[in-house]
Amino acid sequence: MERLQPDLPRRNWRIAMKTLSLAAGLACVATLAAAETPVLTVMTYDSFASEWGPGPAIEQGFEATCACDLRFVTAGDGAALLARVQLEGAAGEGDVVVGLDTNLTAMAAASGLFAPHGQPAVTGLPVAYDDPLFLPFDWGYFAFVHAKDLPNPLKSFDELAASDLKIIIQDPRSSTPGLGLVMWVKAAYGDRAPEIWAGLKDNIVTVTPGWSEAYGMFLEGEADMVLSYTTSPAYHLIAENDASKTAALFDEGHYLQVEVAGKLAATDQPALADAFLAYLTSEAAQAVIPTTNWMYPANPLAAGLPQGFETLIQPGKSLLFPQDEAGALRDKAVEEWQSALAQ
Repeated sequence: MERLQPDLPRRNWRIAMKTLSLAAGLACVATLAAAETPVLTVMTYDSFASEWGPGPAIEQGFEATCACDLRFVTAGDGAALLARVQLEGAAGEGDVVVGLDTNLTAMAAASGLFAPHGQPAVTGLPVAYDDPLFLPFDWGYFAFVHAKDLPNPLKSFDELAASDLKIIIQDPRSSTPGLGLVMWVKAAYGDRAPEIWAGLKDNIVTVTPGWSEAYGMFLEGEADMVLSYTTSPAYHLIAENDASKTAALFDEGHYLQVEVAGKLAATDQPALADAFLAYLTSEAAQAVIPTTNWMYPANPLAAGLPQGFETLIQPGKSLLFPQDEAGALRDKAVEEWQSALAQ
């Protein structure tokens, strides 16, 4: 037996070498598998990719068709999202951007960072929209949400300014709903917009960076109304079985938000980006939108909208500046808001 002792180190060494070789081989296989699985990076806003948003279901559905890895990178609200895309430029990690809207598309197009999407026009919007760079995936109307038992429902910004009701709004410099609000006032009142903002100043409890903070404060009872969407009460009704919320229907009309997606020109996965955009407007993905993003789908659903959407207010007039006009008016509308609140 003692003659075997000198062989033990050699035998252990051979076993160790075989183990290391096997581990190296497995690591190599894993590396190759990872290298062979293409990654599509989608930049979007926080709530889209959240566990309660449409992102997880869309990710699962697309990955089942693409043999790829879809990864979300988030950047606050839509306005913050565009700012990040512009800051990163052509060296950014994104392939697709999801969550800009028509108030931002002129600025996004001027950046030169987007390529034509090549997809057919959607057919479910209340207005005609066909843009070679930006593909709509959902839409909705901005509105002030409040409890149904709020006395004397308001019918205009003039009535709101004359009331003692307290509202929470979002900052148009960082939030797409906030920007939508200043464009709504501008579209409805034109040159009277500064006057409207001066009247609303006393009604505003606070201005938040984004929608989530504002809506959370409203739900905690810190204001009578919050800037949101006509579809927001559907969330409470369908997800919470709570029919206590509604939205104020304004006689002057409601500003339309059309949310869009775009392919970044610097993507190293152009075919996957095209496939994702096609999937985003497909029946499978569009069916997810109403009860996760709580917006209307950009393409009509074969089964129609979920039960509960029929209870929502329906604006009699759609307000929307064309892309170029929105781009030209955007800074002025924000400045009028800022000047009025600073006085």
